[in-house]
Amino acid sequence: MTNTNEISIRQLEIIEVSGKILIEKGIKGLTTKTVASEMNFSESAIYRHFKSKEEILVALLSLLKQNMNKRLTAQIKPQNSATENFKAVFTSQFNYFKNNPHFVVAVLSDGLIDESKEIKAIILQLMQNKIQLLAQILEQGKQSNEFTTEISTEDLLPIILGTFRFQMLKWKLSGFQYDISIEGNKIIENLLLLIQKK
Repeated sequence: MTNTNEISIRQLEIIEVSGKILIEKGIKGLTTKTVASEMNFSESAIYRHFKSKEEILVALLSLLKQNMNKRLTAQIKPQNSATENFKAVFTSQFNYFKNNPHFVVAVLSDGLIDESKEIKAIILQLMQNKIQLLAQILEQGKQSNEFTTEISTEDLLPIILGTFRFQMLKWKLSGFQYDISIEGNKIIENLLLLIQKK
């Protein structure tokens, strides 16, 4: 499989075109044939860079994982309050997906997790990384007396992440018709109302 640290310019182009196809035609519309057609290549030219559709998806999801880990870790600053860190992480997510909606299509596509063991593993890693990051912020907020201690961090995580996922799914189903950053900010404020200590 392709190492994301050694992705060539051509492979990045193929991933970008695949993202465009995902938005327009969904996961079922993404094939090496449709990618080749979109790029005015022969299908064999695509196979020189990726062996299959699965390998393209693995590279796409690996790029997302790499980006998310780096970007979200940079948002958490020890000198900031937990509330500020919470807002920064989710604002970064909403803004990033606003500019890269194909990742939303990829992660929320029906059946994607069943495509292969490798794809399943990357999606699980994406989830685990986000859970660890969020748990860190929630614990910071509890220790600083910003967030409620009445609900365990373990119980808060699915409420917050489920809300985020629902909002992204709603946006995807609307055909990306509204500004996810604006709607996302409302979600952030409402979640903070729920978890902040009264």
